[in-house]
Amino acid sequence: MPTVEMERRQVLVIGAGPSGAIAAALLKRKGHDVLMIERQHFPRFSIGESLLSHCLDFVEEAGMLDAVNAAGFQRKNGAAFAWGDQYSTFDFGDTFTNGKPTTFQVQRADFDKLLADQAELQGVDVRYGEAIVSVDFSLPKPQLDVLREDGSQYRVEADFVLDASGYGRVLPRLLDLEAPSNFPVRQAVFTHVEDCIDSPAFDREKILITTHPTQRDIWFWTIPFSNGRCSVGVVAAAEHFEGRTENLDDCLRGFIAETPSLAGVLNNAVWDTPARTIGGYSANVKTLHGQGFALLGNAAEFLDPVFSSGVTIAMRSASMAAGVLHRQLQGESVDWQTEFAEPLKRGVNTFRCYVEGWYAGTFQDVIFYQGGTADIRRMISSILAGYAWDERNPFVSEPKRRLRMISDLCAQDPT
Repeated sequence: MPTVEMERRQVLVIGAGPSGAIAAALLKRKGHDVLMIERQHFPRFSIGESLLSHCLDFVEEAGMLDAVNAAGFQRKNGAAFAWGDQYSTFDFGDTFTNGKPTTFQVQRADFDKLLADQAELQGVDVRYGEAIVSVDFSLPKPQLDVLREDGSQYRVEADFVLDASGYGRVLPRLLDLEAPSNFPVRQAVFTHVEDCIDSPAFDREKILITTHPTQRDIWFWTIPFSNGRCSVGVVAAAEHFEGRTENLDDCLRGFIAETPSLAGVLNNAVWDTPARTIGGYSANVKTLHGQGFALLGNAAEFLDPVFSSGVTIAMRSASMAAGVLHRQLQGESVDWQTEFAEPLKRGVNTFRCYVEGWYAGTFQDVIFYQGGTADIRRMISSILAGYAWDERNPFVSEPKRRLRMISDLCAQDPT
């Protein structure tokens, strides 16, 4: 057998997206040797463009906030919701949690490259166009085979592996860790447009989430960027797309035409980019960690795009994993289950509760309810800003009971 080229590293990060870049930078800042391998070349297209405030806490922790602030991304100060003639807004500067009052709406190709470049500037070894093709975690130290674009291969032996491969889900596939999601199969059809929005009521500093007028499990995102363009998409259960996806542009514009409030906002849009689609994106795994590895962000679990929680969960998992791994590499005894998996899951399950409530209609009722107290709106705004781990917030510590309580209140007072 030919001799395999072997490379020995302390930490291998799979994927250079937001969770990978944040984790790699945090570990490098603590003095560790970090190699980050990315299958694609950056910049590359990705959705998930509306960041929550909590994201910037991790960007700041990784020493990247100044670069992000200087990049010219669209400032975002909250979220707006529309359904028929109903309209409701939440301000990230008025939340239960004392978090960051603003964040950004970003074209992910530029944002992800910026974070990866920042990690590289801090000393992370970043390699693009390389793919992990096989792994062996039965050895004292994990070994991973890497395929270069020229067809050659080499092997990396690492003390620890962080999988931040997103939808690629490298280790879940190679280690048979994938588990079915309990969410119904949903599909998104989306594009970028030159929006030409001239409505004075439209707030470019907020994501606009619009509910279909008659089918409340169908919703749209409108995410303005700083360059006069915006991301537009529709999300629905797979059956709503039957017979409509032969032409994705017609599909998306057809759904929008059925929704007068959104059609009015986008009345002048220039539809200059072919629509894309992604389906069956909700995912889960049997475990978030194992001997020699941990899973970050979408490589572990993805819920649903409705509250833009994906990047927040990814960055939160990166920060938590980097902290635990640093202590482990320093020789401390750590417990990945109690120090990483369980606390991460608590916030994920908070988001899960409100995603389920959204599609059931109960959380939509809460969103549009105008009779709630200012304190309740601040608690909900905290979750929408990404602070789903702040258990001082009753809507975080007991989300099901609180959602049921406020939903019952809305039912009693439909005004």
